Amino acid sequence: MRWSLGVVGDLLVTAGLVLLLFVAWQLWWTDVTANRVQDQTIARLDREFSRPAPASANEKPKAVPFGEAFAILRIPRLGADYARPVLEGTSLDILDEGVGHYKDTALPGVVGNFAVAGHRTTYGRPFHDIDKLQPGDKVVVETKTTYFVYVVRSHKIVLPTAVEVIAPVPDKPGAKPTERWMTMTACHPKYSAAQRYIVFAQLEKSYPRAKGLPAGTLAVPKGA
Repeated sequence: MRWSLGVVGDLLVTAGLVLLLFVAWQLWWTDVTANRVQDQTIARLDREFSRPAPASANEKPKAVPFGEAFAILRIPRLGADYARPVLEGTSLDILDEGVGHYKDTALPGVVGNFAVAGHRTTYGRPFHDIDKLQPGDKVVVETKTTYFVYVVRSHKIVLPTAVEVIAPVPDKPGAKPTERWMTMTACHPKYSAAQRYIVFAQLEKSYPRAKGLPAGTLAVPKGA
């Protein structure tokens, strides 16, 4: 009996160690690897964006192939160096590589709702501190030709089934859009998928990338 209890005890200790290692891998190592991949993607996008745009670049934006990185997201409130790649799609493998753009929602700067999702924990956790965003904060989406500057308007917490938040007019399914919105979604609370934390932002201004952003646009807000 003592031998059996000893074996069971050893197995429980081993199982506990395995579980701790798995948690460490989820919370730490996935961040390390994902951040490396995302930094490489941003560097590649910077190079691509620096090349002269084709004459057709000013035409109506075209659909982005699934899985392709097409923009860089910058949020001063989340840090002076905060930059995350935006990829087309919201499958788990895409979210592991950056911020995902909901299929069939508007592209940056287009009338409607440019809706994106990101992890709050693991895999680089791009929206880990999404709850720190405040009304008036700037959210900059950089594409090959344009900087789109959105301003945070509000936030809410909803159930995962509340898909109306990414409708062309947020929270008004079926309504015809006339404004340019951006919606950011993430799991809530941290380390749980029971709810979703939603941030709504509205396009304030757009600037040609070749001319750069006005001074101070990416300044970290006081108190951040």
